[in-house]
Amino acid sequence: MRMKTPRVHPVPFEEWNDAQKKAVGATESGGRVLNIFKTLANHAGLAKRWMVFANHIMGKSEITLRDREIVILRMGWLCKSGYEWGQHVVIGKECGMTDEDMAFLKEGAEAAHWKENEALLIKATDELHGDAFISNETWKGLCEHYNTQQIMDIVFTAGQYNLVSMALNTLGVQLDEGMTLDPDLVR
Repeated sequence: MRMKTPRVHPVPFEEWNDAQKKAVGATESGGRVLNIFKTLANHAGLAKRWMVFANHIMGKSEITLRDREIVILRMGWLCKSGYEWGQHVVIGKECGMTDEDMAFLKEGAEAAHWKENEALLIKATDELHGDAFISNETWKGLCEHYNTQQIMDIVFTAGQYNLVSMALNTLGVQLDEGMTLDPDLVR
């Protein structure tokens, strides 16, 4: 974690007003509201608009859940976002990913572990993070495995989770109860 305490304090759910509930109220996970949403409750207008995009990425994207989680986890790792990585390790495992997958995500696209399309997802995410651009070589590879809508969803997923990681890191969103910080992300 980059910060030991939040810069923007989470608003306890029981203190939310109607606007906050309308913007981010349907965000319970395991019977509780996550710290990311409690933090977003500080700006209901932003949260309401952002949730539309976030819901597309998490529930309406044209890529598989595994592919989505590979992109999200890699971006969270590259951004050194302890919260993002921790949340999506749990979500990734719910989508069938393994501890071995998580370890190899830290290594990157060159790890022999990955199928060709998965290595390309990691490479594309790395390029978007590093240069805000997918190289022609990586683009051509992606085109062999994905259609235009899927590639657009890959780009927008990487961008969404770069944004989310920046916000989580900067706002100081703390781990939710039961989450553990990956020791490789301790600063």
